Amino acid sequence: MTVKLKGLKEIERALERKYGRQKMKKISDEALLAGGQVIVEAIKKSFESFKDTGASIDEVTLSRPYSLNGVRTIKIHWKGPDGRYRIVHLNEFGTIKNPNPRGKGAIDRALRSGRDTYFKIVKRHLEKG
Repeated sequence: MTVKLKGLKEIERALERKYGRQKMKKISDEALLAGGQVIVEAIKKSFESFKDTGASIDEVTLSRPYSLNGVRTIKIHWKGPDGRYRIVHLNEFGTIKNPNPRGKGAIDRALRSGRDTYFKIVKRHLEKG
């Protein structure tokens, strides 16, 4: 999924000139975490409609920011004692025996619904810098 934001590069360059690379990295990491938290909440809300024990909701985790090919990135994943990452994949895409589970497409819907809010929050954090 590719999304283009207009004006974000200019904001990043202006902040980098003003604060330097390390401070800019810290500011962008805070922005990524704030935006990522919005997506995590959207996923949790989406999972409420088909929860059984709630383990999939409890295990949604947001990683710390890291660099991937020179771009700061965060990852949303499932980590916990119940190993729900296996079930989440099956729920999202279905299986041969159960091609349409109750939660099919829940993560994708949450990502699409939270996309605009995510980018607004990231942009606001970068502007505040």
